[in-house]
Amino acid sequence: MKILFFGTKPYDREFFEKLEQTGKYRDIDIDFIEPNLSKETAKLAEGYEAVCAFVNMDLSAGTVRVLNQCGVKLILMRCAGYNNVDLEVAKECGITVMRVPGYSPEAVAEHAMALVLTADRHMHKAYIKCRENNFNLNGLMGVNLYGKTAGIVGTGKIGAAMARICKGFGMRIIGYDMYPNKSLDFIEYVDFETLLKEADLISLHCPLTEDNYHLINKDTIAKMKDGVILVNTSRGALIKTEDLIQGIRDGKFFAVGLDVYEEENGTVYEDMSDRILEHSTMARLLSFPNVCVTSHQGFFTREALLAISETTMDNALSFLTGNLNGNQL
Repeated sequence: MKILFFGTKPYDREFFEKLEQTGKYRDIDIDFIEPNLSKETAKLAEGYEAVCAFVNMDLSAGTVRVLNQCGVKLILMRCAGYNNVDLEVAKECGITVMRVPGYSPEAVAEHAMALVLTADRHMHKAYIKCRENNFNLNGLMGVNLYGKTAGIVGTGKIGAAMARICKGFGMRIIGYDMYPNKSLDFIEYVDFETLLKEADLISLHCPLTEDNYHLINKDTIAKMKDGVILVNTSRGALIKTEDLIQGIRDGKFFAVGLDVYEEENGTVYEDMSDRILEHSTMARLLSFPNVCVTSHQGFFTREALLAISETTMDNALSFLTGNLNGNQL
C-alpha cells in the first residue's frame, strides 16, 4: 500500500519514519508532502491507495470526490476529530475513513489546565513584563481554584482526565454529558443550565456536532456566573466567537483559554508572523489581557504523537489485511 501524507511537519516525519524502521509495516510505503489536503491538492494523490490527513484539512465533498477519481480507497485521519470529513460522500465513493479515537487524553487535559492557570494567573503577561524588567504586579491578580466548582462539558476520556486534574486541585466537580461516565464517582452530573449557573470554571471536552454547534453563545454566556473561567481544547465552533468577544468586553469572564477557535483552519500550524491576518477576530482575542490563545497544540506531547503514529499505521495495516480494527467511521 502506498500512502501520501499531506501537511507533513518535521515532527510527523520523525515519528512515522521511526515506525517504518521497525519492519512491522514493511508492506506500507509512505511519501510525505508539505501542502495540506484540499480540493486543489487532492490530485497529488494520483497513484496512491490511501491518504493521511489532519484535523485542519479540507475533506469536504469536492476533495473526497477528487480523491476517488485518483483511485484512493482509504482516508487515514491522524487525529480523533473528523467533523471536517464528508462521511456520506466517502461512503458513496466506497472510501473507508479511519481515525485515531484515543491517543493521550492526559496530553489534552493537562494542556487545558495549563490554559486555566496561565489565563487565571496571567502567566503570559507576567512573562512579557519580567522580560522587560517590569516586576510590577498590577493587572496580574488571579483567583484560587481550590474550593471552586469545575464544570466539565463532555466526560469522555479527555473530559475524565480533566475532571481528575480538577479534583486534585481541590475543586468540586460537576459534569454534563448525554452519556454519564459511571466510573467517575466524584462527578455530580447536572443538566447544562445548572452547569452554566454553578460552575466557576467551564472546560469543553466534547466533539463538534450539529446539535452543539455554537453551544457557547450570548444566551448561554448570560446564564454563566460573573467572573467565570472558560477553556476550550475541543473544537472552535463550539463557541460563537463574536458572542464570546462581547462577553469578554462586558466583563463576564475572569479569564479565557483557547487552544481552538473558529478561524483556525487557514492559519493553524503555519507561521503567519510576517503577514497581516485576513480576519480581525484573532487580533481582537489577542488584545484582551485575560485571554490566552495557543495553536491547537493540546495533543502535542511525545507520548501522544507516538500513540497517534502507531494507531494510524495499525489502521492502515488492518485495512490492507482486510481485518478492520474498529477505528473506521
